[in-house]
Amino acid sequence: MNDSATQGRVSTKAALPQDAGDGTRAVRAGLPEPVKHEPTLPGPVFAAHFHLPGDPTGPYTYGRDENPTWTLLERAIGGLEAPGRDDVETLVFASGMAAISSVLFSQLRAGDAVVLPNDGYQALPLVRAQLEAYGIEVRTAPTGGDAQLGVLDGAKLLWIESPSNPGLDVCDIRRLAEAARARGALVAVDNTLATPLGQRPLELGADFVVASGTKQLTGHGDILLGYVAGRGGDAMTAVRRWRKIVGAIPGPMEAWLAHRSLATLHLRADRQNATALKVAEVLRTRPEVTGLRYPGLPDDPSHEIASRQMRRYGCVVSFTLPTRARADRFLEALRLVDDATSFGGLRSTAERRGRWGGDAVPEGFVRLSVGAEDPEDLVADLLRALDVSAD
Repeated sequence: MNDSATQGRVSTKAALPQDAGDGTRAVRAGLPEPVKHEPTLPGPVFAAHFHLPGDPTGPYTYGRDENPTWTLLERAIGGLEAPGRDDVETLVFASGMAAISSVLFSQLRAGDAVVLPNDGYQALPLVRAQLEAYGIEVRTAPTGGDAQLGVLDGAKLLWIESPSNPGLDVCDIRRLAEAARARGALVAVDNTLATPLGQRPLELGADFVVASGTKQLTGHGDILLGYVAGRGGDAMTAVRRWRKIVGAIPGPMEAWLAHRSLATLHLRADRQNATALKVAEVLRTRPEVTGLRYPGLPDDPSHEIASRQMRRYGCVVSFTLPTRARADRFLEALRLVDDATSFGGLRSTAERRGRWGGDAVPEGFVRLSVGAEDPEDLVADLLRALDVSAD
């Protein structure tokens, strides 16, 4: 097993030039200092405790606090979310919801107010109920039109989800962050759908960037993971303390798999984004498809703002079919698209979001996550399924 101190050292050889591209950053992210005869990415460190004679000094003491495998992954994610910055700290969690909860519950107290999107991730209503049970005021507004500005006064924290899931609305993150800062509020941005290759919220003024690494960041649909990145200081210290208290930590195998998967993020994102645009362009020609949303379409309501702050538009396309039955028949007819929840994986998935409840969407609303299949094959499958489902 690799020495933990070796795993923790920053590699001068692996250091990236300031102007390195996304592919270079993804491939080299978080690699340790090269050691002769050792792998370039060391295997997972399975340890509940570490040798610790004398006073408890050094980076690794107990498995709930730190792990060398987390260290490399956290460095890798931080290098993508905030390249070239030494003041940003990254913490990995057992899931995206663990990461979300860590920010909300470490920063808010009874009597505080928080602004959430009312069109965001499906679990946010559950979070709202828990926050209110703790005496925290929860205000909500839509993502589109920067509507959260209207309920921001007096809030302690502004929570942004852009693009929103599943509706794919986009807000002006920089504008909202500046307004929040002027009012003394912290800003957290859920960057799950965009990934750090799509946008960098910390550069747009956010205090925290939060994401589910379960989705496109790792892209293989085989692990649960979350992370929080933010400027080092009291706020991130509180997030770290929350992780320690609740024990919301990833296993070393999950962390290692996530780091391994990061190396192909740029390849997957480029392929999936390009195919998603092609899919959206084809779907817009179908009369039975309404409410089509994809920020990369020039006539999408969010395109202008998305083009200012995003470098890639994401792999998710949403649209509505006339009825619940039509949507179900469409999903059943697909051959190259799995009927499954989540998004961002190499294999395309789709689902009728209304089956879960909690999302204010029509019964025929479909969220399609575009994978890495050949674009022509995927488009043909979608068109065939639309034709078959019409019968």
